Amino acid sequence: MFFQSNVIRVVQITDPHLGKIPGDTLLGVDTDQSLRDVLGQLPKSEMVVASGDLSNDGSPESYRRFADTLAEHQINIWSCLPGNHDDLDVMKRVLGPAVINPVQVMGSWLLLHLNSRVPGFEHGDLSDNELTFLDKTLARHSGMNAMVFLHHQPVPVGSAWLDQYVVRSSDRFFETLDKHNNVRAVAWGHVHQDFQAVRNGVKLFGSPSTCAQFKPNNDEFAVDTAMPGYRLFELHKDGSLNTQVNRVSQRDYQIDLASNGY
Repeated sequence: MFFQSNVIRVVQITDPHLGKIPGDTLLGVDTDQSLRDVLGQLPKSEMVVASGDLSNDGSPESYRRFADTLAEHQINIWSCLPGNHDDLDVMKRVLGPAVINPVQVMGSWLLLHLNSRVPGFEHGDLSDNELTFLDKTLARHSGMNAMVFLHHQPVPVGSAWLDQYVVRSSDRFFETLDKHNNVRAVAWGHVHQDFQAVRNGVKLFGSPSTCAQFKPNNDEFAVDTAMPGYRLFELHKDGSLNTQVNRVSQRDYQIDLASNGY
């Protein structure tokens, strides 16, 4: 894909948690409504990346509704990867080539999608095949700026209950990244909150959910009052990037702040 602009805009949405039936809720939030609210304020971009937990139950109906909702908002260029609540086989059957399209070349940038889902478990991991793919792809495109997307966090975010689900092979993941000097950023979902850090010059980003948010820096499960949102990346030709989190405003969601889990 050829881009004349020196800036490529990529939007990350994550963790919609759509249910089988329209209007299903997560922690009091109507996840269909909150997804529509987020999509309704997205800026124009070259790509939308959905980083997992599209569905809360792995149902075909939830994936069809996710795709239909994007189409209703005229979002035609998008890709997705699975989270722990997703059923990868059903995702592939319903969404087709949008699922884990692992390598996307956009101007001087390379977007890589990894599968950190472990069937039947909440935590993340990266298989030998995923890590080999990552290593070989970064080497083959060593002259390009690379950004890696996955669902689970590869580093702790400061909440014990969430950090038990960190990518099990995170040491090997970062050993792979450290071999290559073209990696600029890593972004994930799962944590339902804004997170930013830097490791060895690589920028690390967790992003808010399009539905309910988890309260940052809490060792026990806690729901936050922050609104649903998305993350915008502006990727520059020289390898630098700008990012910001934008959230829905002026919406009265019935957030279940008293919940002790989901």
